[in-house]
Amino acid sequence: QVQLVESGGGSVQAGGSLRLSCAASGYSSSGRYMGWFRQAPGKAREGVAMICTGSGTTYYDDSVEGRFTISQNNLKNTMYLHMNSLKPEDSAMYYCALAYSRYCGIYFLSGMQYWDYWGGGTLVNISS
Repeated sequence: QVQLVESGGGSVQAGGSLRLSCAASGYSSSGRYMGWFRQAPGKAREGVAMICTGSGTTYYDDSVEGRFTISQNNLKNTMYLHMNSLKPEDSAMYYCALAYSRYCGIYFLSGMQYWDYWGGGTLVNISS
């Protein structure tokens, strides 16, 4: 049973930084990719960043490119999202996700249908 648990959300001022963590368990170590999505009130859930866990290749949505960095620590079974230069529009519930696939590409950020497992979310609030 795959379990994903997010942590690290909080409230910061614009321009600040946060680091989100996703602790994963119960997954197979091969053929998977992991990512972060976010959902603001009244809006659809959108892909933010993902990592192909085998190759380490990363992809980002244009809105966070250059400000956010996704990384993984396989020894700790944990994925991170380092968020810098935060903006009020980054405020949202952030979700960790995992999927199994032979392929890994940026198009997986385009929709929830490509992902198999989800965490419960961690809330990020950025004040201006």
